[in-house]
Amino acid sequence: MHLYLSESPRTLYLVTSSQNERRGCPEKVLVFRAAQGSASQAVVEFLPKREVDLSNASKITTRIVKGCLGLISIANDMFLAVVLSATEVGNTRPSSPTAETVAQIHDVGFYCLTSPSWDDLSLTGESGFTSSGYDDQADMYMREHTSNGTSTPAPEHPCQALRKIIAAGTFYYAQEPQWDISSRLQRRLARSEPWDAATYDDRFVWNEYIVRSLLDFRERLDAQERADLDHCQFIVLAIQGHVGVCTLALPAPPTNGTPIVATVSLISRLGWKRAGTRFNTRGVDDDGNCANFVETETIFSTDQHCYSYVQIRGSVPLFWEQQGLQTFGQRIQITRPQASQPAFDRHFAGLVEEYGAVHSINLLGTKENEALLTAAYNRHMQIARSSVGNTIGITNYDFHAAVRYGGHESVFRGIRNLETVSDNIERFGFAMADATTDEIITEQKGAFRTNCLDCLDRTNFVQDILSRTALEEYLKHVRREWVHSGSLWSNHGELWAENGDALSRIYAGTGALNTSFTRSGKRTLAGVLSDATKSVSRAYINNFQDKGKQVAIDMFVGNLSTQRQVTIFDPIHDSVRAALENRLPEYSTTKQCTIFVGTWNLNGRPPSSESLLPWLFPRPNTPDPDIFALGFQEIVPLTAQQIVQTDPEKRRMWEAKILDTLERRPNKKNDYILLRSHQLVGTALLVLVKKELTAVIRNVEAASHKTGLRGMSGNKGAVGIRLEYYDTTFCFITAHLAAGHSNIVERNADYRTIVNGLHFLKGKTIDIHQNIVWLADTNYRIDLDNERVRAFALMDDFDALLAADQLRRAMDDREVFHGFQEGPLLFRPTYKYDLNSDTYDTGEKMRIPAWTDRILFKGNNLDLAVYSRAELRCSDHRPVFALFRADVRIIDHAKRAALRNMLLENVTSTAPGEKLDEKLASLAFSSEEQDLPPPSSDESAWWDDLDHPNGIVVPISRRNGSCMRSSNPFDSSSESSLSSSPSSSEEELYHAVSLQAPMAPAQSSTTNRRPPPPPPPRANKQSTNAADS
Repeated sequence: MHLYLSESPRTLYLVTSSQNERRGCPEKVLVFRAAQGSASQAVVEFLPKREVDLSNASKITTRIVKGCLGLISIANDMFLAVVLSATEVGNTRPSSPTAETVAQIHDVGFYCLTSPSWDDLSLTGESGFTSSGYDDQADMYMREHTSNGTSTPAPEHPCQALRKIIAAGTFYYAQEPQWDISSRLQRRLARSEPWDAATYDDRFVWNEYIVRSLLDFRERLDAQERADLDHCQFIVLAIQGHVGVCTLALPAPPTNGTPIVATVSLISRLGWKRAGTRFNTRGVDDDGNCANFVETETIFSTDQHCYSYVQIRGSVPLFWEQQGLQTFGQRIQITRPQASQPAFDRHFAGLVEEYGAVHSINLLGTKENEALLTAAYNRHMQIARSSVGNTIGITNYDFHAAVRYGGHESVFRGIRNLETVSDNIERFGFAMADATTDEIITEQKGAFRTNCLDCLDRTNFVQDILSRTALEEYLKHVRREWVHSGSLWSNHGELWAENGDALSRIYAGTGALNTSFTRSGKRTLAGVLSDATKSVSRAYINNFQDKGKQVAIDMFVGNLSTQRQVTIFDPIHDSVRAALENRLPEYSTTKQCTIFVGTWNLNGRPPSSESLLPWLFPRPNTPDPDIFALGFQEIVPLTAQQIVQTDPEKRRMWEAKILDTLERRPNKKNDYILLRSHQLVGTALLVLVKKELTAVIRNVEAASHKTGLRGMSGNKGAVGIRLEYYDTTFCFITAHLAAGHSNIVERNADYRTIVNGLHFLKGKTIDIHQNIVWLADTNYRIDLDNERVRAFALMDDFDALLAADQLRRAMDDREVFHGFQEGPLLFRPTYKYDLNSDTYDTGEKMRIPAWTDRILFKGNNLDLAVYSRAELRCSDHRPVFALFRADVRIIDHAKRAALRNMLLENVTSTAPGEKLDEKLASLAFSSEEQDLPPPSSDESAWWDDLDHPNGIVVPISRRNGSCMRSSNPFDSSSESSLSSSPSSSEEELYHAVSLQAPMAPAQSSTTNRRPPPPPPPRANKQSTNAADS
């Protein structure tokens, strides 16, 4: 194929070549252009070549295009990704009725649909783009999406990092149009329906995100056009991993002297759903997807039979990670020790559904870190067996101990002699098919799941042994003498050694260790030296280069939160998508939850005998909170030693104290588990949830950001934890801002640094969340002299103190926390007290009392119920707490799909002359919303006419009289527990937390009118004060 470009409008043409046409491909053109004014929507057409005028088009590249990988939007531009160079690896199954040849990708091109800015760079980079590293590209991408819409010119091609990944020689695709490289042999042959390019194993197609729009476009073509598109192979589906093929001659039976030609193939398919590099991606996610998950299939093919044997590998399926600079003694943290079971169960349930029985071989050792993972793995496996059943099991084998005592040869013998391994080799069997008919003769009924820490070196070594053992079992049935063929096992070992190197380069940046033994069966001095060199290289690459590579991977698979997936212009589907967004209440429900938020500066104090109940359960007669978010500052003394290397022991002591308080509280009705905790020197954040909610709280992530010493020290900074409760996102941030009475500018700068610099995984920022709560020692003070502050505090004259509060002034000036709310400050300043006393600081410095400890929030679904402090005296600060009610949305995806199908069906049956928007609007359910005033215009406004004097709008009441609303939206109901007038009594303001439940969202209107603007504020001092409060 050739790629052409024309301007006005800018259009790319992917055109079949004469070589394609000689092979029987129809003469076709796939046309791409960007939709007007959009960097994420394309217009695509599939046309006969004779209908396309290429006279004004020129070739944008002289290279032959092998196929299209998809469309991607980056840096406000849209790019078409095409394969420019690929070589044939070999036919993985020569005995198949149709060839199953694999091609390895060596180069790709990204050509812009929206701008000519990158054309020269693309053309001059025919032999390769400029050779920047991953970090440069990652920084450029993050700048584009965290600069509030102002983009800086990128010095290099925006797709350079993507090209570097795809062109690394680890991506493969099927060279023939009618076979699915992403699926193992048994799965392919078991399909009863005819071959379809859109049928594949979505776990392993790496360009699924960028090719999705083209596959949707393909589905909308008629059957003949779809067949032509497939025959031309315009669309390429690529896997990442390794494919190796070797052909060898084996001795024939004595009756025939002609040797039998056999082909041994190895296909490793790396999963993309939890893709990433070694220290950036570990463990499992909430959907049960594991890091470094690989399905490896050994295929042995002759002219009579085809044998297939599948194994899997993957990271230990728990929530764990490795933070900080990693050398050769990795520090492992199980981040959700009490909340991993739902994800663990999902992982193994998915494996059982896919492969049948699954037996894990855990190769971790007995050192502290690995022993910690092994113990948790065994514990979760035991619980999972009660729900998943006896189809899963585990064998622990200390690989390093075996090598230490008996060398690598002992591992070969030890693995094969394990009773659980030999029994399951026989029980699982293998897949075998007739070579001429593709009829399945035997099926593989289970799979081994092998893991070590990285699932690289030890895992590959053991998988080679299992592959050989299973192949020997097969050969004993068909040609027993082949079991002793030296050339067969030599080639088999070479394939596995190359496989280990390839997978290791993808995940860790270097080739695998132990491959010298895999190749030759011997451990040599050269192999030992090679392994040492690789270990040092890994340490450097993983610590200093992998962050940028991780961003590039996330960009490719669509994981970055700021990305918009390219769609193809389609009026029907676009209108249906818009209608679905407007009809959200029809396929979702809301559930009310209670959230307790607390913040406390501990002054470096350990837990004391003082009970935490007055803080954690301040209102005994209220329902237990669903979520506790607890922020601590100065959980350790802020000494130089702690800043350099923080001791987590104090945090663990407080975690134990809190869990013990929750467990021993009177009238206990619910059990709580520690969902996630995270620490940055003295700042720590803990999130605890009801035990039964662990299955519906997902994508829990933690991050931190330093602000001390201009971002170099963690004595000041922030810790954040984000989560998704059903389909609603929450973000909790605890922070310790700059100290000092007059350092307001520094505190404001710390806030901005945290908001702009604290990022969660996949580019998620604080502001993208639907609900955000800050629980912090903000360190903002009161600008009054010491005596007056103390006097006002003792008199509970909070209004006088609030007028001089630095934080409120900064918020009013929009310097910090723009858009956030804070409850009324109806409690005394929380800083600074003498220890174990109710007396403000009497020390030498006589600190001015202040509300340093604050809770601020933003989110339409957050309803503040209580905001107060607790009288705990073991620190020089008093803890502060807030109780929220929040509505979480639960989307019923089955209902959504049904509604989408109904809309599509009705739209496609639109009568001639009927407008699409009117058709969709007529499908909406009836609404009981009251009529709105007529819209405003340049000549008149609805709030300034004869019917509405002085801007007062009297809404038309419902016929049933059920709608009684105040004419002034700033007035509060007399029944509201949040009075608009200040009160000195907190109990009067928040009486027993018995707030009315928020009203359920109303049904969408059939007319989809825009709501009127709010009336202007009255020139009434009382109303203004009410609004400000």
